[in-house]
Amino acid sequence: RTVGEQLYAQFGVGLARMARTVRERMNVRDNEVFTPIDLVNAKTISSVVSSFFGTNQLSQFMDQTNPLAEITHKRRLSALGPGGLTRERAGFAVRDVHYTHYGRL
Repeated sequence: RTVGEQLYAQFGVGLARMARTVRERMNVRDNEVFTPIDLVNAKTISSVVSSFFGTNQLSQFMDQTNPLAEITHKRRLSALGPGGLTRERAGFAVRDVHYTHYGRL
């Protein structure tokens, strides 16, 4: 799965949590007039998204030692991780150098 798909799933989790808290707040206050500020708390979604970027194994801090290190870090790809390959399942065909990569070596 792509990072966008994983972020979409996490955003859905945040929206589900926020919907649950809105329902709970509406049940606690029975006959009051509600405003969106009273019911909706954006910290629920922001905490889910920030935990995704902070704890997911696909998320890394960018190497900003120098411009070359930054460019190199941006070009790295990984097929490992959630929704990808595992080290046990990665066969020789996956680990082999493709002929189009010879110019980079």
